Amino acid sequence: MTLQTETCILVSGGKIMATTTVRIPVEKRDLIKIVASIEKRDIKEILTELIDEYLERHRETLEILSRPDWVEAIDKGLKASEKGETVKWGKKKPGK
Repeated sequence: MTLQTETCILVSGGKIMATTTVRIPVEKRDLIKIVASIEKRDIKEILTELIDEYLERHRETLEILSRPDWVEAIDKGLKASEKGETVKWGKKKPGK
């Protein structure tokens, strides 16, 4: 599977949309077309739903990675673990 991002940007329904080309094996594309036909849905709608579900499953990871202090604490903990050591988490701030 390959992914190619193009620079085409448009506004649809008040949202900024970008065009992305995804190359998938013909067999998988054909199966998606069959499912879309049976469900009377557009392939774009099915792919959007799949992307939304994937992002939701990874939301916590994205949140953690957006916090440099958490990433630093995780790295510190992993390095200590490799050495057989333990690390205490810093003082917890109220409300966090």
